[in-house]
Amino acid sequence: MKNHATVVSAHPLELIPGFDRWPASRSRNIVYTAVFSSLIAVVLTAGRTLFSDGGPPAGRYLLHMLLVANLCGLFIHGGMLLFNYCFNDWPRRLRGLPRVALHVGFSVASVMAAIALANLLLSGAPALRVLARPAAIVEYTLIAAVIAGFMLLVRRGAERRVQAAMDQARQQEAAAATARLLAEARLRALQAQIEPHFLYNTLANVVSLIGTQPGQARYMLERFIDYLRASLDTSRSEATTLGDEARLLAAYLDVLAVRMGPRLRYRINVPAELKGVTIAPMLLQPVVENAIAHGLEPKVDGGEVTIAAGIADGLLCITITDTGVGLSGTQSHKPGGGVGLGNLRERLRTLHGAAARVELLENQPCGVVVRIALPLPS
Repeated sequence: MKNHATVVSAHPLELIPGFDRWPASRSRNIVYTAVFSSLIAVVLTAGRTLFSDGGPPAGRYLLHMLLVANLCGLFIHGGMLLFNYCFNDWPRRLRGLPRVALHVGFSVASVMAAIALANLLLSGAPALRVLARPAAIVEYTLIAAVIAGFMLLVRRGAERRVQAAMDQARQQEAAAATARLLAEARLRALQAQIEPHFLYNTLANVVSLIGTQPGQARYMLERFIDYLRASLDTSRSEATTLGDEARLLAAYLDVLAVRMGPRLRYRINVPAELKGVTIAPMLLQPVVENAIAHGLEPKVDGGEVTIAAGIADGLLCITITDTGVGLSGTQSHKPGGGVGLGNLRERLRTLHGAAARVELLENQPCGVVVRIALPLPS
């Protein structure tokens, strides 16, 4: 069985602004062929009216040319489709002089056949009578060759435009993929910087608790293992769920809560129906870490961190709220939240473009609110 290609070629009308908005398809090309043929008939009729005084009235001549031009378009377009089908798209793959010769020869034959059929339909005379005179054959052959050459040039221009658009789309896709890879590489680098620091501090705390509070040391080590396991699984995947991210944050905060004691309290409110929503991995931990390092730890009595998720205006909204020193404290010299939130904004812009946003707000009576809005996965 033949494996027929489904490639749809460009159409000359795509060179006219507005006609390139309809995606390429065979049905579109059939309609465009009728429109293009009718335009040629109108142009030829206008030229004949301007430069010739004799012959039939303009209206009758236009109807004649509309029939001939549309038959030509039908024979050329339909014949090429049939020709490509029969030869498994071999003619479409031709390039250079062979393609020009095939296109011109096929167009000349199609125009001749269209003129003969039009003569039969209009006058009822034998179809080949119009081609009985050698002068008529030469005249119609030249006309057909000129039309075929013109259509080939226009078609090649349209195909070049489509190819240029495809190349540009591929370049944009490659640039976007490169930007995503760069963002993920930065994430991995950030994790490589964060985890050793967190590891050393946690192990130092475990060692200090073993002699005096072995129960707390055991609990801290268990939650630290849970955090490492979740962090390792997340770092190896391109996406995670909101529920998995919440479990990672819970393990992370449990470890810190042992070290900070009553100075750190936290709540995680993620509705059950949102736990399966897909998000980028390690999206929230830098924000939570920032809230603790710059919000709660500088405050003598500490405070509370709340992570909440919900749907608003068709977006997934995640808020990280702390009751720390606030924007007027240690973050006053970092407009927009500093490097951490800057990296987050850049990462979201790479992943979601303008559809995602990060807002930094003052919490009342104290602390900071970071609000992240993400498009829901389709």
